[in-house]
Order: sequence, then C-alpha cells, then structure tokens
Amino acid sequence: MALPALVLLAAMLIWGVLAAAAQIRCVDAARVGARAAARGETDAAELARAAAPPGAQVRVAMAAEVVRVEVDAPCGAPGRLGGLLAVRLGATAVAAREDTLVGVTGGAGIAGGGGSWPT
Repeated sequence: MALPALVLLAAMLIWGVLAAAAQIRCVDAARVGARAAARGETDAAELARAAAPPGAQVRVAMAAEVVRVEVDAPCGAPGRLGGLLAVRLGATAVAAREDTLVGVTGGAGIAGGGGSWPT
C-alpha cells in the first residue's frame, strides 16, 4: 500500500521540478525577447520563441517608450495524468526602448540635463 503512494509522490515531485525548470525558461525567454525588441531587432519574437519551452506562445507589444514580451507555455504532468494536471506557465518582461531617444533635442541637451550645477 505504501509503495504506490511513494511512486505517486516521486512522480509529482519530478513533475514539480520540470514545471519549475519550464517556468525559468519562460522567464529567460521573455527577458531575451524584451532586450532584443528594446534594441530594435526585428527577430525578437523568434529569439524569445527559441529560448522558450516547446509549444510556447510569444507576444511582443511595442509602445512609445517600452516594449513588453509575454511568454505562455503549457506544462503537462507525466504519464496519463498529463491532461488532468496540466498547467500554463508564463512570464512577462518589460524593457525601455533603446532605438528611440526620448526627450533629447540635440545641442547642449545631449551632454547633460541642461540645468546648472548645485553650489
């Protein structure tokens, strides 16, 4: 009676470790995609998809000053419990856009804030 319970416990613990690893891959993929999109790279979604777990969906949203990358991936349990205990993992990363200069008018504004030094 105790052996099947231990096997089930071990399977659930292994599934938990695999789900945690997939979550870390989602976080890394969102970060990679956000950094690439912030630099203005056109293949940011493909880079994020390559770093994400299999079957992941990647969405890139560009705003005026920031980019937002969302990664969602399914994570099924091992064996016959896969459909019953499946969870969705996801991560979001936001980065300031580097391909646009906001608030820079040229001339002296590039060198500093334009104000006087405190005395």
